[in-house]
Amino acid sequence: MVIETAKALRIVQILPELNSGGVERGTVEFAHYLTENGHDSHVISAGGRLVSQLTSEGSTHLTMPVHKKRLSSFFQIRPLQRQLESIQPDIIHVRSRIPAWLTWFALKSWKNSPKPGLVSTFHGLYSVSRYSEIMGAGAGVIAVSHYVKDYIGNNYPRIDLDKVTVIHRGVDTDRFNPEFVADDNWRNTLFSQYPQLKDKPLILMPGRLSRWKGHHQFIDLMGRLQHQGVQAHGVVVGGPTPGKEDYEAEIKQLVVDKGLAADVTFLGHRGDIQQLYSISDVVCNLSQRPEPFGRTVTEALAMNVPVVAYDEAGPGESLSACFPEGLVAKGDDIGLANTVAKLLASDHSHSIQLPREFTLQAQAEATVDVYRQVLNGRS
Repeated sequence: MVIETAKALRIVQILPELNSGGVERGTVEFAHYLTENGHDSHVISAGGRLVSQLTSEGSTHLTMPVHKKRLSSFFQIRPLQRQLESIQPDIIHVRSRIPAWLTWFALKSWKNSPKPGLVSTFHGLYSVSRYSEIMGAGAGVIAVSHYVKDYIGNNYPRIDLDKVTVIHRGVDTDRFNPEFVADDNWRNTLFSQYPQLKDKPLILMPGRLSRWKGHHQFIDLMGRLQHQGVQAHGVVVGGPTPGKEDYEAEIKQLVVDKGLAADVTFLGHRGDIQQLYSISDVVCNLSQRPEPFGRTVTEALAMNVPVVAYDEAGPGESLSACFPEGLVAKGDDIGLANTVAKLLASDHSHSIQLPREFTLQAQAEATVDVYRQVLNGRS
């Protein structure tokens, strides 16, 4: 990456946890960009499996219980303030509502000058309430899609849209690119564990196991394809939301009940999504409620893998820009099956071009630009 020449910044990102998910992975990737470009990167969270990667790439992590949606979390305001005053950041970037509230109160009684600039990212389509409105309290607000900015404008009249910047969640194209090929050792290990995947067209369904992510629709899709005589195997990647393990058992039983046990495989949580994209023929995003962005959509497209998604919200926005052939009307189950079947029957000569605005480099540069604008406004 190109090294920045402007003044280095000291940045603190605050989010609930660092386990899995698009927000968490994006935080770690952006922190890596910051350290590579000479900035001082700190992250505050309750911890998780991504902390080791974060620190190995040059950032500092502070473990604090900033993730609990309960009144007792407000006892963390003073400890958080002490940590922030010790770090003396130029910018505090909050990525969730509880961290945003804690930070807002910590800054209200800030003792030193100058006070850090506060930036937030609307990663989600938050419920419309005073509790959620805190995400617009900073001097700079980032929306992860035009759909999210429109949502802010339609539901939060007190948030000044002039301070809202659309910055798409970027893909690390050094990692996700068409030239990547999974090595033989990885392939041999995967196919020895799951021999049913070998020599089959693979339809990948990535994302945590949550009721609104569309796993019932994916299972229905696999049944329709089987009925049409389409040869393909469905691969579900992702673990259940903590406390929602019953849903995992429910959809696995549904696969059995529909006679698809030989046609759908659950891989659970994985750390090798790049390799899984590379051996997939089609990737599905079938979210049943509007999604703000849809990270798996752009990751797969960056690797030249066709994606099928509903023509709505963030995934529809991304697909319209990169691969409109994969758009399907929400609720059109027959159209969904026909679109996937058509892509599987193609000669796989897709040439998908990911616009630069969807890359990690562009996202990181634009985010640092927002930081500098906030600091210039403060001064």
